[in-house]
Amino acid sequence: MPTYEYLCNQCEHGFEVVQSFTEAAIQVCPKCNGDVRKVYNNVGVVFKGSGFYKTDSRGTQTSKPDSSASKSESAPAPKKDSKPTANG
Repeated sequence: MPTYEYLCNQCEHGFEVVQSFTEAAIQVCPKCNGDVRKVYNNVGVVFKGSGFYKTDSRGTQTSKPDSSASKSESAPAPKKDSKPTANG
């Protein structure tokens, strides 16, 4: 459950409350019974390290294979026989 921060409009008392998404917002200060407002801050999520690209969340993409990959996967060239043939 998320933690919400509130600040009283009258006495400026700040407090935090753990509430579910469906609960109603708090409207009364527990210290002076004044009106309170919800304080919105930046989200505390930081993505660090490599591997986060804007293309990671996209669907399947049709891309051309690398030229080096296509060469290594192709069939090997036939070898010449060193044995003499019956025709010659």
